[in-house]
Amino acid sequence: MRLLRQVGSLAFALGIFIVVFVGIPWIVIVSKVPVIPWWLRATIFSLLGGVLLVLLTLAVEQLRRKMSGGQSQPTDADRGVMLLNSDKVPGKEATEILGLAHGHTVFSIWLGNDLSALIRLILGGELTEYTEMMGKARETATARMIGKATELGADAIINVRYMTTHVVGTASEIFAYGTAIKLGG
Repeated sequence: MRLLRQVGSLAFALGIFIVVFVGIPWIVIVSKVPVIPWWLRATIFSLLGGVLLVLLTLAVEQLRRKMSGGQSQPTDADRGVMLLNSDKVPGKEATEILGLAHGHTVFSIWLGNDLSALIRLILGGELTEYTEMMGKARETATARMIGKATELGADAIINVRYMTTHVVGTASEIFAYGTAIKLGG
């Protein structure tokens, strides 16, 4: 099922790509009625060239990220900073409050997955495309929060909380925050 959904999403994205990057230029070059002025032709090709350049650079960035293995959430043992959503660490005492540790990111999914999720929204069921997106965003925001706490020299982050907001379209921000502390023996 997932493969079929991905093929459908890819066909949709390819269709849009062909219409925009083949259909529109063909009409601009071949069409004589109405006559398209030279400056409008140049503007259309500049616009399409710019969009194509952005798409290519994004594709290269995503390929690099996939080849490098992406980001993975470190375990408590790996990171050296304990995360708790309580205000105390059992059996330990906070010796120093270092301040707020926070991290955030804004994530979105590609148009093909967005279409797939839209259809599932109509038919019902879990929107797995968004679930995966938000999971990756949460991992990234958490890693950035841990990085801030590590810079402060924290042993733990207490009162860890997550907040999400809608940014634009299908893009959402995840904000992770908590209080960085030093622990005593």
